Amino acid sequence: MLGYVLAVDALALAVVGTSFIGLDVRTDDWIRFGALALGSAIHVEAGREIERLRQVVSEGSTYVNLKSMWMFAGVLILPPPLAVGVIAVSYAHAWIRLPRSPPHRGYFSASTVILGSAVATMCIRTINPDNQPGFAGGLVGLIAVAAAAMAYWLINLALVVGVVLLANPNANARKALGQLSDQFIVAGALGLGTSTAALLLYQPWLTAALLITVLGLHRALLVGQFQFAARTDPNTGLANAMFWHEIAAKELERSQNTNAPLGILYLDLDHFKAVNDTYGHLAGDQVLKAIAAELKHEVRTEDLVGRLGGEEFAILLPNTDIEDTLRTAERIRRRIAGLAVSVNTPAGTTFVDGFTCSIGAATYPNAGQSLDILLMAADTATYAAKESGRNRVVTAPSRTPGQLS
Repeated sequence: MLGYVLAVDALALAVVGTSFIGLDVRTDDWIRFGALALGSAIHVEAGREIERLRQVVSEGSTYVNLKSMWMFAGVLILPPPLAVGVIAVSYAHAWIRLPRSPPHRGYFSASTVILGSAVATMCIRTINPDNQPGFAGGLVGLIAVAAAAMAYWLINLALVVGVVLLANPNANARKALGQLSDQFIVAGALGLGTSTAALLLYQPWLTAALLITVLGLHRALLVGQFQFAARTDPNTGLANAMFWHEIAAKELERSQNTNAPLGILYLDLDHFKAVNDTYGHLAGDQVLKAIAAELKHEVRTEDLVGRLGGEEFAILLPNTDIEDTLRTAERIRRRIAGLAVSVNTPAGTTFVDGFTCSIGAATYPNAGQSLDILLMAADTATYAAKESGRNRVVTAPSRTPGQLS
């Protein structure tokens, strides 16, 4: 890993050195450099509180943000040394104002962006050599910018994923790549960078309007991401217990208002501790992720699967009567029983199978009319399933009208 990092850093230094060859910087270039550096600084300040949390959350995977828009704009319209200057100013300011990671990490991140920018510049010069710095309009200009954006993104991503995997031998490539939504953020940043570059070239005063728009979108985007994270179990991607109960209460209220049935399943994996004891907790986490994926595939879009904790799951089935609730439970039980999961262990990759689960089913209004009563009924039925031999579905008994509430 050390050799990899030093090689990337050294190559970035070489790129910076060669960028001064044939340097021709005009007054307009300095003005645009100042505008991009200022825009980046304002951008960092506006989202500083949220970005602090995002850096912590993204530890062990790629960390992306909209700040690339300013750096990519510099690649398109500035001479290479000034484009590097925008990158340096942006990373230095972010390092000072956000949680201070070790300096070598910030330097490596900046180096990956410099190398991505260098390849992007080569793309523009090859496709549209008469308009760099800057870019032409029309189809040729579009192709040049698209190729530059793709190169900027791929080089940076590949270098960062490489060091993440080297630094965390137990990490998998999927986690290192981060969420698909992160890559949409990168794509949006590159598109905004192109718009910023065009405005600075042809309508510089309108850049202020773009900055206001970007700041508003950025904060809305990040708040949305954290709202999602606050209601999601980080290991499985399912709803967490708090969010599941919140939605269950709302769905029950809707069922009460419309006289529609509602089903609840409690699922507990049988003898799951043996998986952790035999293969390790990392393998256990991989199994839980696989089971979570199977549960989501077995239910409808309007259903909600949540992880209550450990190896316990809950499934909310709106507009589902007792017969359909039981059919869903049986499908899930059979699907888990036939599951084989590839896991990574200290001895290598192996397949784990033989899973079973105990499921308790409760439906509104048969088993109760309040959420607490329904949840207690489903939980009690799950224990009954375990007591009667496991790997089975048990239905909560129907209550008499006086017992329903």
